[in-house]
Formats: sequence, C-alpha cells, structure tokens
Amino acid sequence: MTGGSPPILDLLPLVFARPKDALSGARTVLEAGPTAHDASVAHQVIGIWERDFGDLGAALTHLRRARALAARSGSPDREADVLATLGAALMHAGRTRHAMKALDQAVARGAGATLARVLFRRGYVWWVLGHHRQALDDLRRAIPVLRQAGDVIWTARALTLRATVHLAMGSVERAEADFGSAERLWATTDQEHDKADAVESRGLAAFRSGDIPAALRLFDEAARSYATLGTPMFMLNIRRCEVLMAAGLAREALDEADGATNALDGIGGQSTRRAELLLAAARAANATGDAATAIARATAAIGLFSSQRREWWEVHARLVLIEARVAGGRISGRLVGDAATVAARLSELGSPSAVEASLLAGRTALALGWADDAERHLVAAARGRSRGPAFARVGGWAAQALRAEAAGSVRGVLDACRRGLDLLDEHRLTLGASELRARATAQGAELAVLAQRVSLRSDRPRRLLVWSERWRATVLTAPPTRPPADPALLRDITAFREITSRAEAARSAGAPIPALEREQRRLEREIRSRTLHIRGEGRSDGRRLDVRRLLDRIEDGRLVEIVAVDGELHVLLCGDGRVRGFPAGRLADAMAEVDHLSAGLRRLAHTGDAGRLAILEAGGRRLEEILLGPAVRHLGTGPVVVVPPGRLHGVPWALLPALRERAFSVAPSASCWLRAREIEPPPEGRFVLVRGPDLATGGAEVPRLASRYGGATVLENGTASVPAVLEAIDGCLLAHIAAHGTFRADSPMFSSLRMDDGPLTVHDFERLRRSPHQIILSSCDSGRLASVGSDELLGLAAALLPLGTAGIVASCVPVNDEAVVPLMLALHEGMRAGLTMAEALRDARRAPPHDAVHQAAGWAFSAIGAA
Repeated sequence: MTGGSPPILDLLPLVFARPKDALSGARTVLEAGPTAHDASVAHQVIGIWERDFGDLGAALTHLRRARALAARSGSPDREADVLATLGAALMHAGRTRHAMKALDQAVARGAGATLARVLFRRGYVWWVLGHHRQALDDLRRAIPVLRQAGDVIWTARALTLRATVHLAMGSVERAEADFGSAERLWATTDQEHDKADAVESRGLAAFRSGDIPAALRLFDEAARSYATLGTPMFMLNIRRCEVLMAAGLAREALDEADGATNALDGIGGQSTRRAELLLAAARAANATGDAATAIARATAAIGLFSSQRREWWEVHARLVLIEARVAGGRISGRLVGDAATVAARLSELGSPSAVEASLLAGRTALALGWADDAERHLVAAARGRSRGPAFARVGGWAAQALRAEAAGSVRGVLDACRRGLDLLDEHRLTLGASELRARATAQGAELAVLAQRVSLRSDRPRRLLVWSERWRATVLTAPPTRPPADPALLRDITAFREITSRAEAARSAGAPIPALEREQRRLEREIRSRTLHIRGEGRSDGRRLDVRRLLDRIEDGRLVEIVAVDGELHVLLCGDGRVRGFPAGRLADAMAEVDHLSAGLRRLAHTGDAGRLAILEAGGRRLEEILLGPAVRHLGTGPVVVVPPGRLHGVPWALLPALRERAFSVAPSASCWLRAREIEPPPEGRFVLVRGPDLATGGAEVPRLASRYGGATVLENGTASVPAVLEAIDGCLLAHIAAHGTFRADSPMFSSLRMDDGPLTVHDFERLRRSPHQIILSSCDSGRLASVGSDELLGLAAALLPLGTAGIVASCVPVNDEAVVPLMLALHEGMRAGLTMAEALRDARRAPPHDAVHQAAGWAFSAIGAA
C-alpha cells in the first residue's frame, strides 16, 4: 500500500463502508507487486465487490485466485476466510453443492474469531437456501465468539442476519430485538453500506409488524443510501415488491421486479437473486390478474430454485404456479392435490404461507364440489386467523367464512366476514395515504362478496344493504389523514407544478420537451413516494350504516343502491320507510353500454350532429333497463339518490329516461351521502369564483357570475395560482372553478385542474383544512373517478367529499366549453333561488338553447353527494 493507506486487512470491512474506495484500493495493491497474503486479500475484496454489486463470473475468477494465493501464504485463517467468501459466491451462482463443500472446508480450517465469521457466512448461505434452523444453529455458535472478540462489525452482521431468519420463520418480536441490538452497534461504526442494509432490515421488520408506511419509508431511505454508494441491491427490490403487493400496488410490484431482473441480467449478477425476482414477478402478476405471465415467471423460478437446491423457495414458487393455474380457470382434482402437498411441505418448513396454500386447496375443492376435502383444508387455513399482522390474518377469516358457507350457516359466514373486515379496518386506518387506503380494501373483497352472497340468498334486502355498505367507499367516510407539513414534499409539489406548466407552454410552442417530461415523471414518483409514507391515525368513528336514520333522511325521495354480486346487478330501493330488492342486468353489459354512451357524448360535444341524439337516447333506455330493471317503476315522484358500484360511477345518469326530468344526485355510498346530508354549511357564507387559463370561452361565465354574487372572491387573469385558490376556497360556502380538467387514469391522485401557475392536483386538495361546502367544476372530466380496491374511488371529487364538501357538480366526459356557459349560468340561477344543486341542474338542462351540443353538455354533468 502507499503511504497513508489503511493496512491491507482494512480493505475487507471497507467494501461495505465505501465500496468504490475498497475496489480502488485493492487494484492499487495488485499493481504494486504484493506478497501472496496481500494479493489474496486484494483479490478477495474485488471478488466480494463483483459478487454483490457486479459480474458474478468475474467474482468467481477473483475469489479462486484469492484462495490459491491464500494457500500459498501458509495462513489457515486467510484460506478459511477466502473459502467462506467463495462458498457464498458459488451459492449465488447456483452451484450449491460446491458452495457447501467450500464452506465446510472453511469451517474445518478456521479457528476463533475467523471460525465465527465463517459460521456467519455459512449461516447466510443456509438462509438463502431456506434452511432456517441450520442458519440459526451456525449463528448461535458464531455470535458469542464475535462478541467476546469485540468484533463490532461482524457481531452486528450476525445479529442482522439472525433477525432476518427469525422474520422468515414468523418470529417478529425476536427479530425486532436483534435488529435493535445490531442498529446500536452499527451506530458506532462508519460502515455506510452495512448501515443502509440495517435500515432496509428495519423496513422489513416494520412490514412484518404490519406497518406498511414505515416499511416503504425505510426502504426508500435505504435505496437513497445504496444509490449514493453506487451499490445496486436486488434484495431490496424483492422486499419492496412484497410490501407493494400488500399495499395493493401489484402493477408497481411487477414493474419493479421486471426492471430489477433486467438490471441484474445486464451486469451478469447473482442467479439466486434472479430466481427470487422471478418469484416476486410471478406473485405480482397473479395479483394483477395476469395468469399467463405469472405461470411463465413461476415456472422459470422453479427451474432455477431446483437447480440451486433451494427447496424452501421452490415450494413457494410452486404455490404461486398453482394459484396462477387456478386463476387461469384450470380447476381440477390434480390442482387440489398439488396445493395440499405444497401446504403440507410449507408447514413442515415452518412457512407462514402454509395458510395460503391450504386456503387455495380448500377453495379449489369447493369449486369441484368436494365438500369433505374442502373442509379439511379450510380448517387448516382458518388457523391463520390468529397469527401475524392484521392484513395477513384475513385469509384465515376467509377460510372460516367459506367453511360456514359450505355448512349453510348464514350466521357463521357473517360473523367471519365481520371479524375479517374489522381486522382490515384496523390495518387500513394505519395507512395515511388515500391511495393506499383505497387499494388496501381489495384484500377484503372476497369477504364482502361472501357476506353479500348469503344476504342475497336469504332474501333480506335490508341485510344486503348493510353488508354492501360495509365495504363500499370506506375511504370517503373515514377521517382523512392530513399530509404532513413536510418541506421536501411541499418543495416537490411546487417544482412539479412549475415543470408541468413549462412543459405545457413548450408543447404549445412546438418546442421539444423530453427533458421536461422526464423531470415531471421523476417529481411525480417523488411526491407519490413521500405521500405513501404517511401513517394514518389508526382511529375510526366506529359508525356503521344506520338504516333507520338513512330512511328518515330520504324523506319523500328514493335512494337507489346498485349492488354487483357475482357479476349480476341488484337494486336496493330505499324509501317510504323500507328497503326493497329488485333484480337487474349484468355488470359486464352495463359497463359496455356506458363505454358506448360516453364515446357518443364525447363526439356529440364537438360535432353537434343532431342525428346522434336518437342513438344516445336509445342507449340510455337500454342502460336504464340493465341498471334499474323493474325498480324503475317504483321511483316515485321525488328526488333520487343513485349509489352505483365503483366501476359504474362514469355513467352519464341524465341519459336514463327515468332520471332525465327529475332531480337526482350520485353518491359513492349511502353512508357517504348520509354524512354529506348532515354537514352544516359554514356560517360565513363566502363565495369564490375561479377562472383558469386558455379556456375556449375565456371562462365567460365567471365575470357574469361575479356580478350576481356581490362580494365574491374572484381569481383570474394571473391571480388564479394554486396557493391563492386553495387559500380562498378553504372552508368557503360555494366555489365555482372554470378551468381545464385532466383525469389521470394511470395515477388518479395527479388528476388536476389547470391554474395560472400549473395543475391543482388531488394532492393539493388534500391539504385543505375544510373543502368548500359546495363546489362546481365546470371543466372536462372533473367528475371522473377511478375505481380501485374493492369498491373505492380516487379522483378530484373523491378527494373533496371526506374533507367536508356536501355537494359537487362535475362532468363525467369532455364537454364543449361554449355550451357549458349557459348551463352554468342557469345552474347558479336556480341555486340562488333556493333550489338544491340537483334541482338546479335539472332545470338548467331544460333551459335554452336546445341544440345537440348544449343537450350533450347537460347530460355530461351530474350532482354528486347530498347536493
């Protein structure tokens, strides 16, 4: 080494403190004509770097050279240390037999602290192979020796590994104790890479404890550290995939797994990690409903795990393969047997996934009518309802509900569904981000459907209403979690707004914008990532739908709740003090008709082809028959509230003949409508009018409305910035916003209204202390909502309802700006005369002009909430 450089052996810990410096130092040693001992260390350092962060083939070349040099040096400790490193590399290359031989030789040659470090590495290999008990045995031998030797770095590594093994076996408390001890040791060192690994490990422990926001935050923190060090860590990608799937973000998990696989292949990295990434991708593909991709990825993973002699992992991959085949419609007795075999082996291996396998076997047996087999497997799966974090116990309650359904016990089904959904409520309220709360409900979809199914069979409409409400639009009725005053988050939101505005200006000028679009996407990822870290307050008001109170509030009107059970629609008609049930059409038919009508409205808004009116009216009649069935004859003459399933919130309801001439509103759930109905207006009664840029009419209704609402706050012509608009509308009585709207189906939380300084997004709305009591959004697509999770909604309107907005008027399709102006003026005229938003919108549709374009504009808008 050159003067001032650390001793040669200090290069080994430097690999996980400052990896690039260690690599450079090792190469410098080799250039200086070192002794066999020093050359052995240098090649080992390069081999470790290549093994963990680079080309595995190059790693093996350097480590074999290091072993030969170690033998030549005459130091048994040196040879034992290199053999242990080589063993780990051989295992990652899939050469398990050779790996264990090298590790056993290292154990035979080592002594004292060197032997303890060798045992740690053999324990690591046992963990990767899935032999957890053997891993714990080696670590129990190693840790006391390392502690006695005062070897802080290796003691911390051993404790971290032992904690990780405990997590794999479901022992969360033991894992947290070891992680805590390791973290205290790491704090006394400068091992930056090891510290990042400790942060990652804490994220894993947080996830196993059920804290998804903390897991995502810690994983992101670790990822930033790895990026700074220039060390790709594919285990972090694998763990993030698991957390993303638990959070309901399966598409993101699949993208992460596939992206990491491509990156790993690009550097010739570890085949063990490649197999694990394929398994993660298979699980994610299953969760997205892509059975073909899941089968392909799982099959490839099984092949790799088998060749690597990693039975623990292979059995888990076989479970995913069976799940994909069942999801793909390949129900057979053989699959029941395969699932049962996998469940038994997972149980022997001590894997928590045994519950999942037993549930799969039970479900499949039920589908085949094998009652006795199903009962046996479901009993085993139901044991999972008492172990693990809340979201992991839901499968056990699903098994219990399926058992009760097979036995014909309505009470048993409803009790199991209630307890399972209560658990998910507990979990959901730990999530602060609206998106995570909404997507997390997908885990309760099966329980909700089971409860609806038995309620429907029992011919108890009131019970079906209660259970349909139990798991519908829950995010909109739960207390919202305010985003924190995080300076970094606020900075990113402001930067996103500025970049988006610059991109729009450049696009209009015909200038190239790829760099701006890349920065826009980066900021979107940062904002979304930070919001997913928000932890919920973990509290609920404990309220469930009070049907009697609902019926009292309906008064002389009707509330029509449309329920989808197993693809069939049913109408629950609430009014006159009772709940009545009616059959309707099929959900798939309704969705197809809605797509057709929405496309027709979009064309009509711009072409003005009066010949299309008859086509749309005929489609409206067909859709009414599908959605309402015979219930349409019992709507009475009063106002109507329509409560559709999440996937039908895009219906242009005014096209239905039964609704066209009456006051109606749309609500995400009866509970949401009831909550909005009981919101008191603010005492100060402020009015706010906002006009955004570049409207075809220049927002012509705003100046005219300003003259009608004396003293109203008017923001326009450069003053309609996002901060100014948010400050003005916070807690106001009525806000009218005329601005271009953008609905983001790919990322609903970035749906926006265009202000003078850029987009006003859902993330911005969620920062309001109290949203406007009533709000009118006269822009395109402002009422569109994305259906996610079980039956949840995300979008602009969905952000406002839980924050205190009682009523919204918005459009579900693009509209003609000029046709909107008279519609909005008529709407406000009715509201100023004392009509409800729904009544005023009904009358506004009747107001002239009556040409096709204006007719289409009227049909595009709906009143939402208790308007």
